[in-house]
Amino acid sequence: MLNMKDKKYKKGLVLVSGGMDSAVCASIANVDCNDLFFLHIDYGQRTERKERECFLNLCKFFGVMEYKILRMEHFKIFGGSSLVDRTIEVEKGDVDRKDIPTSYVPFRNGNFLSIATSIAEVLKCDAIYIGAVYEDSSGYPDCRPEFYKAFQRVVEVGTKPETKIKIETPVIYMKKSEIVKKGFSLGTPFQYTWSCYKNETVACGECDSCLLRLRAFKEAGMDDPIPYKSGGF
Repeated sequence: MLNMKDKKYKKGLVLVSGGMDSAVCASIANVDCNDLFFLHIDYGQRTERKERECFLNLCKFFGVMEYKILRMEHFKIFGGSSLVDRTIEVEKGDVDRKDIPTSYVPFRNGNFLSIATSIAEVLKCDAIYIGAVYEDSSGYPDCRPEFYKAFQRVVEVGTKPETKIKIETPVIYMKKSEIVKKGFSLGTPFQYTWSCYKNETVACGECDSCLLRLRAFKEAGMDDPIPYKSGGF
């Protein structure tokens, strides 16, 4: 156990979706921070119930007593993504995809970070952790490193002069398989994570997120503890 003086931050706010990247990000924040606040946002996604369940299990696992679940309605009201609009089909997975997939939720991470910054300033957190991954950025513009560098500047000019909040993206340059290995080294409970875009009981094994996760565990030489209907790897 690290002493307080060895920690990078006094208090960190962690955006925890319930996915494997955010869970590993939370494990890293647990090492970095003396105190943690977990934030989960329901936004009308297809697997909302399962992700919320995973979030609550992760709060228990890490012993986080300060946490909040917020709900954002506008994503589902306006649609534009297969994650929130049932009239748009979730595409078959393609791990080599270069175009923006239908699962992209417009500026979702920008919305999440704005809310997290407001809360972090009130709670006097000195860091916000988010599990963005550059490997996903060919599909999602708000997963690119330059997006977070730009948002860091927004935080600096948009908060009180005495507020100092660092945006931390500790897994952003990792391959998915490296994230899996890092998670196992830190004891991340992957059984309490969910990646499927479509199903809440048994993962489909066919969407982009499932395929990326399946490939990551295979390349890492690790067993994925969640059930799949089918698997492409």
